[in-house]
Amino acid sequence: MDRLDLFRFTPFRLNRLAAEVSAALASEYRERYGLDVPEWRVLATLGARDAPCTAQYISHCTRTHKSTISRAVTSLMKRKLIARIAHENDGRAFAIGFTAKGRALYDELVPHLLRKDRDIMSCLTADQRKQFAAALTTIEKSLELVQTAEGPEPY
Repeated sequence: MDRLDLFRFTPFRLNRLAAEVSAALASEYRERYGLDVPEWRVLATLGARDAPCTAQYISHCTRTHKSTISRAVTSLMKRKLIARIAHENDGRAFAIGFTAKGRALYDELVPHLLRKDRDIMSCLTADQRKQFAAALTTIEKSLELVQTAEGPEPY
């Protein structure tokens, strides 16, 4: 029987890497703004789009359980960072979008996160960063993961 070398097993390596990078970034938005990971995922998805979207779409894009996103949406609404917006295609549903306060917080936080991202990736050469990004894109496409927050919702 083959033995699984956990430290060469791609799913383990990706999960461990994602957890470490996520924790490094989370320290920025948790300490500065009291945001948790699901709340940041909501704000990040909204910030990457030009239009409001549903919580269901955020859940789909971020691969985060819908109940987790729902709790984050409720929390962000209480803090007046996001608001409900009448959904243009379904009068019974609603989308969510930034309030002015939420947009300002997002715009203030993004430069800090981009700097942190550069710091994390600084151990790679420019060519290695390109190759790494290309490899991740190839894997994401093969798994049919959402590639951009822009465009219409698939619902």
